Amino acid sequence: MKLPRRFFQPLATGAPAPFRELPVRLERMIHFVPPHNDKVRARVPELAGTVDVVLGNLEDAVPADQKEAARKGFVAMAQATDFAATGTGLWTRINALNSPWILDDLFTIVAEVGSKLDVVMVPKVEGPWDIHYVDQLLAQLEARHGVTKPILIHAILETAEGVANVDAIASASPRMHGMSLGPADLAASRGMKTTRVGGGHPDYRVLSDPAGDAPRATAQQDLWHYTIAKMVDACMANGLKAFYGPFGDFSDGDACEAQFRNAFLMGCAGAWTLHPSQVAIAKRVFAPDPAEVAFAARIVAAMPDGTGAVMLDGKMQDDATWKQAKVIVDLAKLVAAKDPELAAVYQLG
Repeated sequence: MKLPRRFFQPLATGAPAPFRELPVRLERMIHFVPPHNDKVRARVPELAGTVDVVLGNLEDAVPADQKEAARKGFVAMAQATDFAATGTGLWTRINALNSPWILDDLFTIVAEVGSKLDVVMVPKVEGPWDIHYVDQLLAQLEARHGVTKPILIHAILETAEGVANVDAIASASPRMHGMSLGPADLAASRGMKTTRVGGGHPDYRVLSDPAGDAPRATAQQDLWHYTIAKMVDACMANGLKAFYGPFGDFSDGDACEAQFRNAFLMGCAGAWTLHPSQVAIAKRVFAPDPAEVAFAARIVAAMPDGTGAVMLDGKMQDDATWKQAKVIVDLAKLVAAKDPELAAVYQLG
């Protein structure tokens, strides 16, 4: 653990100073793009204006013989599109730290497009030592190539060890942006008995007590509730963002929306979108309901400094509910700045 006085010092001479606070950005969806696919990559300039984050995926779903093509494709994609002009984040998911491709990923990408890159997503993070390694390496590469703003790190929780060390991971570096749940690899690591990528399972249920001969009520439960809650607590305690990861069943939009909404209500800032159909779901889910925004705005207006207590519609509002209202109003302002149609709905001025 770094001493407090040294925590925000650059790790290499000439590297940019770490951020003291995360940049304020709307990140409702992290949209995955396979950069080795020429047809998909060609649509990125148009896509960039419709999503909050474009991520070039170099890891899972990229065949071993296509790793170099994916890396080169990401560089070409980054160079061809002005992501900053549309307010869109540019991320990449590098290969795992124990893979033969990780060094080429970082050496090539930081050298070629480091000044355009916002976040590096690191898979299968198991402890703070993984973050320390990438942190030091990024600082050295930033200094070497004259990158003027720090590249942030986003960790994927997809092993049992990573979940056990979630607090230490969250506090490992000022370069930390946030974390995502990686349900497929995590399920395998835990020995869970499911082949689904995210979402629930029909056999994970609770059953009501017997009541005579009446049928017993049953309800499906959320396999990921505990992990999401633990991840959200670690992230929010350290000023980071938590995200739901992939939902693999593209044909089941209702289940995807339910899973995204659960994550949103629990504190997640966004989710991964692997298919164009999921972008609209994420936009709808990770934006506060207009009625909630209107009521939250009334609370903030009635308690401008957040102190005291007032009655609204027969309900007491105090400093605790003011804090809740501020979360909703602040998010609504971010969403409205990105989506003009919602600005008119929210009417926040």
